[in-house]
Amino acid sequence: MSDDSAKSSGIRLARGVSPWLLPTAVSAAATALLTRKDRRWAFAAVPLSALTGGMLWFFRDPDRTLGQGRVLSPADGVVQSIDPWPDGRTRVAIFMSPLNVHVNRAPLAGNVASVQHVAGGFLPAFNKDSDQNERVVWHFETALGDIEMVQIAGAVARRIVPYLTSGAKVAQGDRIGLIRFGSRVDIYLPEGISPAVSVGEKTVAGVTRIDRG
Repeated sequence: MSDDSAKSSGIRLARGVSPWLLPTAVSAAATALLTRKDRRWAFAAVPLSALTGGMLWFFRDPDRTLGQGRVLSPADGVVQSIDPWPDGRTRVAIFMSPLNVHVNRAPLAGNVASVQHVAGGFLPAFNKDSDQNERVVWHFETALGDIEMVQIAGAVARRIVPYLTSGAKVAQGDRIGLIRFGSRVDIYLPEGISPAVSVGEKTVAGVTRIDRG
């Protein structure tokens, strides 16, 4: 069972946020202290404090109660498109807005067969050419065979942080990586497996069932 299957009231911060959060938080604290000596520092302290608060929200990483299904959503967001692929698979693309949780999760239990970083552009995730954006391509060895998942950077999200490497074993719903400030995650359902979601439907990582039973 995944270590994320138990619900918890606590909210943690995602791994990989330090390069963004720490400098902002330190600057906010420093300017707040300086405001005590000179109120003009408030012009810097107030926006920095607001930015720090916003980042704490953006980089939240709540525990989840694991959903039921062979394939669970790898991302929080909205189903952007469902496309049949030439090899018989079905691609389900999930758009992540800056307000979504940015931590992605394993759609199935298995082993990480490969994790490949592919250089590319930074078009908005809703652009039809965003398939060529900076991305990380995952392959999982699972009971359903090879499952491909792709984390795609967007116009704002310019950094993908994988938590695992090739050879790692994962339970369904385990945290596997972070896309800073959202973007898009694609999952390819094997031939013969139909999607249980529809375009425009909201998904929750590790909870929403993607395959139709």
